[in-house]
Amino acid sequence: MDKFNYTMLCDFYELTMGNGYFKSGLKDKITYFDLFFRQIPDGGGFAVCCGLSQVIEYIKALHFSAEDIEFLRSKNVFDEGFLDYLADFRFTGDIYAVPEGTVVFPNEPLITVRAPAIEAQLIETYLLLIINHQSLIATKANRIVRAAQGRGVSEFGSRRAHGADAAIYGARAAGIGGCAATACTIAEQKFGFPATGTMAHSWVQMFDDEYEAFKTYCECYPDSATLLVDTYNVLESGIPNAIRAFNNILKPKGYRPKGVRIDSGDITYLSQKARKMLDDAGYPDCKIVASNSLDEYIIRDMIFQGAAVDLFGVGERLITSKSYPVFGGVYKLCAVEETDDAGGIRIIPKIKISENVAKVTTPHYKKLYRLYDRSSGKAIADQLCVYDETIDDSEELVIFDPDYTWKKKTVHDFTAKELLVPIFLDGRQVYEEPSYNDVCAYCAAQVDTLWDEIKRFENPHKYYVDLSKKLWSIKTALLAQKQ
Repeated sequence: MDKFNYTMLCDFYELTMGNGYFKSGLKDKITYFDLFFRQIPDGGGFAVCCGLSQVIEYIKALHFSAEDIEFLRSKNVFDEGFLDYLADFRFTGDIYAVPEGTVVFPNEPLITVRAPAIEAQLIETYLLLIINHQSLIATKANRIVRAAQGRGVSEFGSRRAHGADAAIYGARAAGIGGCAATACTIAEQKFGFPATGTMAHSWVQMFDDEYEAFKTYCECYPDSATLLVDTYNVLESGIPNAIRAFNNILKPKGYRPKGVRIDSGDITYLSQKARKMLDDAGYPDCKIVASNSLDEYIIRDMIFQGAAVDLFGVGERLITSKSYPVFGGVYKLCAVEETDDAGGIRIIPKIKISENVAKVTTPHYKKLYRLYDRSSGKAIADQLCVYDETIDDSEELVIFDPDYTWKKKTVHDFTAKELLVPIFLDGRQVYEEPSYNDVCAYCAAQVDTLWDEIKRFENPHKYYVDLSKKLWSIKTALLAQKQ
């Protein structure tokens, strides 16, 4: 299969606008764009940002081939000077981003791009599709993992994913969100996310009887035998035949069974009965794995009802985020640079206004701070500031709701941490990427900084993303000017 040049994975209007910028003398105009989202999936209290590693790969590989240039020439809409410009194209700007695995909230920049207009515009689609997809899956995975209350969760969704990239990068995001393993083999090969598997119903059906299938599997994999016990009847044949195979094949050789998997029926009831049968047979250490269209709500209810399940395999409802399939990230211009008569540079804030209040953007080149309580380590609130502001965490700070400004809180004894870190400067990568396992551990630590009220599935406590007084005043003034 031919590999695509993902530079061409852009909306066509990004190229026509680039051509327009080139012809109108704006190609070198420095612009600032923010990538952010407006709503948390599934009505949750937070999201998990994911996909930065693939953004870095993409930026480093940006180029137009001769074939790409010829294709664009055939459209008969592009200036020859613009096509010559594209032939030598590379990214020369700056990119700031929150590290992968960071918990994030609506309307705060996950990525800020400072670059010449054509460059900043061209990368819009790919940045959005990567961050939108992986953040969506990481967020869903984290919900499911939290519902499991310490029980392991494996990502089982490759065959239901929306294409190969969705399967591979969805598995990657699921691991960052907290899943312990995946069924996707290439995810371990490429990222180091452990790939595991048991057996198929077809294996059981291939043999004349169920016991023969279990016996043969135990002979093939004596140190990792997990048997699928619901092909015919879990309690009447599956568990009894599994125990028989354990007794006849594994036990004499000194091996212990790893588990049994139930993939259909009333799993809560079946797991309870299976647990007693396994315990009575001398296999209390044999794990029970559950699968079959699970999600965080089903898992939560199963545990509440006393399901004797040790591990969950979650497929389609995780890999597609079936209950909330769109993350909704957007990419908006927030500032441009202008040079004054003395040669100084001024950053001019830009705002988008809409009758839909939720679509009004926050202007300017910004910093994003997270405020942590020193005694508990818990996150208190986030604050967006103008780029030249600094929060002094040695002094108390008054924060306020940017929509309901009379809602104020005085914060003291806190630590302020900048969340956006430089990834590229002048087109050169300056960010040292952490290992995949380090990203997963970082995400878990990030979630631990949130109060339990924010982690509720229904009606979570709202985490505030406030504006500094300076930024709020700039936004308010721009809104007044546009009336």
